[in-house]
Amino acid sequence: MQIRRIALAVFACLSLSHPALAGKLRPHIIVVGQQLVRVPDATAKFGCELASFDVQAGLHCYGPAAIRAAYGVQPLLDAGFTGTGQTIVIIEAFGSPTLEADLALFDAVFELPPPPAVTQIHMPGSQPFDFNDDNQLGWAFETSLDVQWAHAIAPGARIVVVAAVDNEDTNILAAQNFAIDNHLGRIMSESFGESEIDMSSQTLKANEKSYQRARNAKISVLASAGDDGATNPGPDGNEKPFRNVSYPASSPNVTGVGGTHLFFGTAGHADPNGAYINEVVWNEEASGAGATGGGVSVLFREPGYQHSALKDGARATLNGFRGVPDVGYNAAVNGGVVVATSFLGGPAFFLVGGTSAGAPQWAGIVALANQMGRRPLGFLNPRLYHLGKAGLLRGETHDITAGNNSFAGVTGFSAAPGWDATTGWGTPKTGLVELLLSLGDDEDDDSQN
Repeated sequence: MQIRRIALAVFACLSLSHPALAGKLRPHIIVVGQQLVRVPDATAKFGCELASFDVQAGLHCYGPAAIRAAYGVQPLLDAGFTGTGQTIVIIEAFGSPTLEADLALFDAVFELPPPPAVTQIHMPGSQPFDFNDDNQLGWAFETSLDVQWAHAIAPGARIVVVAAVDNEDTNILAAQNFAIDNHLGRIMSESFGESEIDMSSQTLKANEKSYQRARNAKISVLASAGDDGATNPGPDGNEKPFRNVSYPASSPNVTGVGGTHLFFGTAGHADPNGAYINEVVWNEEASGAGATGGGVSVLFREPGYQHSALKDGARATLNGFRGVPDVGYNAAVNGGVVVATSFLGGPAFFLVGGTSAGAPQWAGIVALANQMGRRPLGFLNPRLYHLGKAGLLRGETHDITAGNNSFAGVTGFSAAPGWDATTGWGTPKTGLVELLLSLGDDEDDDSQN
């Protein structure tokens, strides 16, 4: 079973392929294989940061300034909440051979301070990086994306990458357990997944035990919801012809991050000095890219935090099972983020999309919250759903109400006011952090109904 796949836009000139093999995870990332062009501008560093929203005119992109403004991060940074004292743990496979140099390049271009520390731990049995292996190159892209964009949101946080030997389910789990056992940090980001129905019951049981341990240790786990809309590829690499959701985002002990298509700028084009315009459900199937994962689990019963909070329409959609995702974040390709790399032969910048971008950035937001509250938030979902039930999220999130995640002939789910199975409760605004902190600690509200 292959979960962590790198999906490439058909208009890309970079060719990375990932054969579908049983027992492996796929990164939820889409890389456009065309190097970005620098521009001499005070805020925008690349031409795509100022490009038209019209896909026929090319692709637009976002750097840290636009994303921070869109999601209310900049006011928190200005107030001194940068993630200082926090550690973001990022679980990867293989890791990146140029991690530190790429982050330094990213920071230099976007004028960001270096993190207090960035550490890459390779699990026992790891082999030297193979630059001729497309699978490893795909994971190197994933690692670059996760580290750079977690840092862009929480520049004062330490970052620890735990690189599994490979992307086998059991080895990824070993890396995850290593992070938990060694108390590496209270925030964990995982930008990968596979169809939950392709995982063995033994693997699921072992993973759920691990996530429950993370929950007990007050570790916030963020997982991307996938890039194949309401379905996922099977072991043969082909999309399943029916609805199914990606694991670990479907775990009731994880906060699943769905994808949006963000429009930030002015007068029909991107502009880091512009303003938030709107968002819709991320679905770029028509352009040859992907769409946000999301839907209803067939394995996990509806957790108590969803049962008590969701209204009749959403409850009917769930039909007694876990709904995914819990929150959203920008994941578009035409509107992706800039990532620096040098493992392909020299310094280069690429436009990257996919729900992989959301998990590490939400991890960064949690780092800001943990610093502000002087305590770990831990598992986010009981807080989110309690606030949603009370109607308090309406002013502190961007509620996505347009679009759907139908994909590859599979009818998906549509956005709606409040929670929905495409972008959850929506994307963050500045006040969400204080709102999350206004509640007491997670009381383990996970009763089944």
